Amino acid sequence: MEEEFRSFQYFKYYKEHFSCGIRPDGRKFDKYRPVVLNVGSIETADGSALAKVGDTIIMCGIKAELCTPKPENNKEGFLIPNIELSPLCSPKFKPGPPSEEAQIATQLIADIVRSSQCLNLEELCIFPEKLAWCLFADLECISYDGALVDACLLALTTALKTVRLPTVDYDPATNNKIVKEEEKKNLNIQSIPICSTFSVFEEKLILWDPTSEEESICSSIINIVVKDERLSSVHKPGGSPISDDDLLDCIEKSKERAGHIHKLIEEALKLFKH
Repeated sequence: MEEEFRSFQYFKYYKEHFSCGIRPDGRKFDKYRPVVLNVGSIETADGSALAKVGDTIIMCGIKAELCTPKPENNKEGFLIPNIELSPLCSPKFKPGPPSEEAQIATQLIADIVRSSQCLNLEELCIFPEKLAWCLFADLECISYDGALVDACLLALTTALKTVRLPTVDYDPATNNKIVKEEEKKNLNIQSIPICSTFSVFEEKLILWDPTSEEESICSSIINIVVKDERLSSVHKPGGSPISDDDLLDCIEKSKERAGHIHKLIEEALKLFKH
């Protein structure tokens, strides 16, 4: 009976739960779901990690290739993320070209990485105008249940920590290059941005780490990015307003959560190195 009620009137179903001070999954409004991290999941990739936030699971594999820098940024290499949301992760997605949600999330991840200065792209350049590294980061969603950006950013930044690039000797006069696979170095990751998602229900109730269904009934979504215990960015694409006090509270809670996730990343990387 409860499942039928949830299926046909899920807005009312959630509203009745919220009126009792609890969410359908048993969480209070200000509680996050468990986070799980696995490093080095793909042996054929140059770097990889799997991140699980609640029931949202993202597998990130990074492949490094040599390329020519762009004329307008001829001293920089590239980091190109791509999020794949297939019907296998959720029935809401259809086969075919990338969905609008996948494109928006991909661009947001790229913007967060650049604005947080997580990676110095100039360090990916081997020789200006001639040769640079391009890091293709494929983010495959295995299971989708909200807080997509949180899981994608966690998987991507952790995977970047595992990337080791070979040394390249390059002669610009002859355009000859020698890739020394036996001489590899880790990427210089300058910071690890952590994203926390919040949703606003009926302009008054703030839900932390919303599920997919909770996101669908809420009037706005907020992504707060923290790096090095400081606010890096806030992304709120329209929707209902949020008070200054509520926003400041979300920022403080995001900082606390970022500290816990940093410890999780460190522990996962220690196990990977051993």
